[in-house]
Amino acid sequence: MKYDLHTHSKYSYDSFLDPEKIIKIAKKNSLNGIAITDHNTIKGGLIALRENKDKDFHLIVGAEIKTDFGDILGLFLNEEIKSRNFYEVIDEIKSQDGLSSLPHPYRQYKFPEKIIDEIDVIEAFNARTKKIQNDKAYQLAKKFKKPITAGSDAHLGFEIGRGMTIVKENIRESLKNGKTEINGKESNYYLVHGLSVFSEKIKKIV
Repeated sequence: MKYDLHTHSKYSYDSFLDPEKIIKIAKKNSLNGIAITDHNTIKGGLIALRENKDKDFHLIVGAEIKTDFGDILGLFLNEEIKSRNFYEVIDEIKSQDGLSSLPHPYRQYKFPEKIIDEIDVIEAFNARTKKIQNDKAYQLAKKFKKPITAGSDAHLGFEIGRGMTIVKENIRESLKNGKTEINGKESNYYLVHGLSVFSEKIKKIV
């Protein structure tokens, strides 16, 4: 089963994607499930969960939270994460029986390695990240013996599915037990980030 565990809807400041459109594209791309992980909110994920009528397609509610130690993904959430303090964010995710993921660790400012012990999984492939940084993320996961994930970090429709986490059984249990494989293809770094900056500026105007 193939999952894209990092996508953004129009409830992120730099995307125009409707949650329903994300589901449609994901299914067209033969994904079995997807996580919508908007910046600092679960609103897009909750709407997608409500709109998903296919019992065979798994919708995971998530958020990408900006903390004092960089971005943290929360997966399997049901309430908004209120804090922006790293340790408090981790506690809030745990209190919801969610899982925490360290996304694109080498695309953001340097984090102290002491926080890795608090993280459940590491995003070892992010389609919006350069290959050398993805390789370093993979080695980080191996060093700390953490389960690995992949995600597209999609803000645009054509990006969905460019990063995939592959599991044979239940996605949550597979993540917890480290029984995952990853696959993907890096997007054109400057193109997709440039389009996101453009989208952000347009949204501020309208």
